[in-house]
Amino acid sequence: MGDKSLKSIEAGIFKNLTKTEFENLALEIFLFQYEKNKVYTEYVNALGINVSSVSKLTEIPFMPIAFFKSHQIICGDSEKFEQVFNSSTTTGSIPSRHFVEDINLYEKSFRLGFERFYGDSKQYCLLALLPSYLEKGNSSLVYMVDKLIKDTHNADSGFFMQNYEELIARLKKNEEKEQKTFLIGVTYALLKLAEEYPMELKNTIVMETGGMKGRREELTKQEVHQILSNAFKVQDIHSEYGMTELLSQAYSKGKGVFKCVPWMRVLARDIYDPFRVGLMNETGALNVIDLANIHSCSFIATDDLGIVSPNGDFEVAGRLDNSDIRGCNIMAAEL
Repeated sequence: MGDKSLKSIEAGIFKNLTKTEFENLALEIFLFQYEKNKVYTEYVNALGINVSSVSKLTEIPFMPIAFFKSHQIICGDSEKFEQVFNSSTTTGSIPSRHFVEDINLYEKSFRLGFERFYGDSKQYCLLALLPSYLEKGNSSLVYMVDKLIKDTHNADSGFFMQNYEELIARLKKNEEKEQKTFLIGVTYALLKLAEEYPMELKNTIVMETGGMKGRREELTKQEVHQILSNAFKVQDIHSEYGMTELLSQAYSKGKGVFKCVPWMRVLARDIYDPFRVGLMNETGALNVIDLANIHSCSFIATDDLGIVSPNGDFEVAGRLDNSDIRGCNIMAAEL
């Protein structure tokens, strides 16, 4: 595939694609990545799949997300990348690494995605409580939030580490001014804020990004949201579904129901038969199609469990444990 063809694919990614247009573009990207991504090529070949016979989304091979820990996932020249994002990890675990060839694709993806769900960022004061991500460095989440903070052009927007009192003062100031505010935080830090500094937030969207990282007792998503709702007197807690291995995000405005941007799809696969893809209204492991990942891999089999609705919305129900991993995930150790 020449540069001209690749540019035409890139130009189509962020359009408001119909279902058919999305499938056609995904199939085109599949062929491109099979040709250009050495690791993905070896994986597809190891599965014994006839590439020319792949004609619909559910037939595309989804690469186990664990490959991002053990391999350099990139199309073409392994030295041609602008940014490397690392996942946050617990002590002793191996981080995922995402080699991003074109950082502009990521910036376009998260800016268009945020605007689609929340409108112009300039209307907000964006406050970020992401201490663990800031401590680790090379976080795709921190990169995104930092750019969105700058996009607000609001001098009060910014990051906070352990300075909860300063954050509360900023929130109170914004509430008094009736300034639209966006508070995004890692789960354990938001829970600490809620327990130690409860207050009514009438003009603030509260968004949790997930993550206890061993900092405190694990709670269900519903329990977390109930605690935060009660503490801040807000009806709904918003959530972001993203990960180091993706360049796109899905958002939930409440009740744990996520909606994808038009260039992203989530499909559920059978836990015990990873090639049975497209489960509806039943719990399965989640596969993600991220067209913005054109230079790495757009087809990822995650370790998340969830339920996908016929309209494409999805809920996250937990994580696979080692005993649940079957089929294609085992091949991560073999390639």
